[in-house]
Amino acid sequence: MPIIPPPTPAPSPPPQPSSYSSTEPETVAHISAFASLSPAARRKYLHSLIQECTPSELLFLSTTIAPLLKRDFLRALPPEVSLYILSFIDDPRTLARAALVSRYWNELVKDEYLWKTMCIRHGFSRDAEAVESYRREHLPSQPQDEQTGSCTGGSDAEARRSPLFSPRGLQPSHSQGDGFPYRNFFIYEYLRTSNWLHKGKLLRIHRALLHPAAPDPSMPGQLVQAQDQGPLTNPAIPTSIAIDSQWVVVGLANSRIHIFSARTGVLSRTLIGHESGVWAVALISEGGQPLGRDTSCFPPEGDPLVAGKPQDAGLTPALRIAVGLDKAGESAKMRARTRSMPDPFADRGKAGRTPRSGKPSYPNGASDGWGQPSALVVSGGCDKELRIWDVKSGYCIYTLRGHTSTIRCLKVLHGRPLAVSGSRDRTVRVWDVQRGRLLRVLEGHTQSVRCLDACGSRVVSGSYDCTCRVWDVDTGECLHVLRGHFHQIYTVAFDGVRIASGGLDTIVRVWDAETGVCLALLQGHTALVCQLQLTPTMLATGGSDGRVITFSLRSANFSIVQRLAAHDSSVSGLQLDERFLVTSGNDGRVRLYEFERGAAAGARGGGGGGGRGAGDGEGDPQCRFVRDMCEPSESVWKVAYTRETCAILSKKAGKMVVEIWSFKP
Repeated sequence: MPIIPPPTPAPSPPPQPSSYSSTEPETVAHISAFASLSPAARRKYLHSLIQECTPSELLFLSTTIAPLLKRDFLRALPPEVSLYILSFIDDPRTLARAALVSRYWNELVKDEYLWKTMCIRHGFSRDAEAVESYRREHLPSQPQDEQTGSCTGGSDAEARRSPLFSPRGLQPSHSQGDGFPYRNFFIYEYLRTSNWLHKGKLLRIHRALLHPAAPDPSMPGQLVQAQDQGPLTNPAIPTSIAIDSQWVVVGLANSRIHIFSARTGVLSRTLIGHESGVWAVALISEGGQPLGRDTSCFPPEGDPLVAGKPQDAGLTPALRIAVGLDKAGESAKMRARTRSMPDPFADRGKAGRTPRSGKPSYPNGASDGWGQPSALVVSGGCDKELRIWDVKSGYCIYTLRGHTSTIRCLKVLHGRPLAVSGSRDRTVRVWDVQRGRLLRVLEGHTQSVRCLDACGSRVVSGSYDCTCRVWDVDTGECLHVLRGHFHQIYTVAFDGVRIASGGLDTIVRVWDAETGVCLALLQGHTALVCQLQLTPTMLATGGSDGRVITFSLRSANFSIVQRLAAHDSSVSGLQLDERFLVTSGNDGRVRLYEFERGAAAGARGGGGGGGRGAGDGEGDPQCRFVRDMCEPSESVWKVAYTRETCAILSKKAGKMVVEIWSFKP
């Protein structure tokens, strides 16, 4: 059979001229006559013509003319001017919608200068720790130029200028050469803040019986409790907490220490070794930078009269690496990754915030490491022993003895392997936690040492003898004795410049750390002051009366900024930063407040149960109640948080409950 080829498709029609263009002589004559008219006559002619049009013809004119009138004004301007116009937008959602207008606008909005300005306006530039944390988490392999100190590498694609600028040969005048991804940083911080304001993700809930089940006397091998004895073990009540970006450490009255992952909420380790209740824990974050000389080559010198013998000779190679005595390849990589980099927002004047005496301790119980590759836990309690633990392996590295009564408080200095402990034996002791030995015994208090705070190489201790003492841990010298309280001191705060102390006399006293002079006597609480925190511009206090009061440090009279009726019972926890204030109480609630500045603060006033006191300082941030951070419980023992994680320790249905929340985008 003959093969019939398939039919050939017809060729596509050539493009046709517009159906409305005409070459008719009459039309051409009208167009020529219109073109020869004066501008005034042309407008009069068009007005008369429009009057004769039908509605459908007017609609046709409208749809034809509208696209001709559209003009991209940003494209018509130099890029510098376009960026300057866009910099007046303070709502990131508006800037994001502008990026959808056109490809050119999208490239303009990607400019890093706009997002740096947005970071400053939204307060994301005030927290240097947030910038450094973002670099560690998201730019781990970012190299640093040795001469300029600028960072290059992973963020170049985001930081480089749009090729749309190149045809004109122009570059925006606000060029950023540091290579920091301001746009990505803003998006991350904006989403994190939104998660805090609305609701984060509950990673895990852990429940445990406060009291162990009673033994069955019919079972062989069971220890039967005598009628005149107390419980066989102490209840699993949380007594202390420390948290960083990787771990949550909880000390319990039943001598256990639980370690949870701050990223997953999983219970990673339970440290067993203490014979009695644990009353103080401190978490030393992995990495960091040593302050001063290398501690592995130049160990801290102690008082020769009391200094103990180092215990590091008997450590296994793995534990020597864990405490930073032996350098491993991973340790060197970590130090290179965690070395400090220039602050991209340093021009905002934050460089001078660090006190001359050093870096204040963190309110969440953690401290910066000295370059060791493993996180460490330091704990103390009723068995009078100080223990140093390796978080990764769970091994107890050292057991340090010296105190003759319960260890009540504990601090670890930033970037140095020095721990300072206060005890009911009326002494403050300084320990070398890297080599496992006692360095100094600081004596002077006549009653139990209840609280400690540290900044740099100086430590402030508060005691039941109604005094505070300022110590230099390197020399063991007592620099100042702060007298003025009439009852026992329960809490102190120290930022290197000022010292705040509070106790049973319901008074908060503020002292000059350099001279020891009392600067102010702050009133407002009607019961025990049990919580204090200092920031560069504010002092926050919490009491057994359920009140939280913020005082301004900008003025010489330390005026009250805000009084918050935060809880119906004693305030059990208080922590704040540049943006948020978190409080917990024995009424079973955890409350989140947000600081507002400027007009927004003045308009809202003291929402959420608070109000302004007379004589409040102008320009100080006001906080508004945002939400309860968890379901109500019988009582909340502790709360602590980092930028991305919050741990809440509470009592529900007779059980100890640990809730770990994540606000990570």
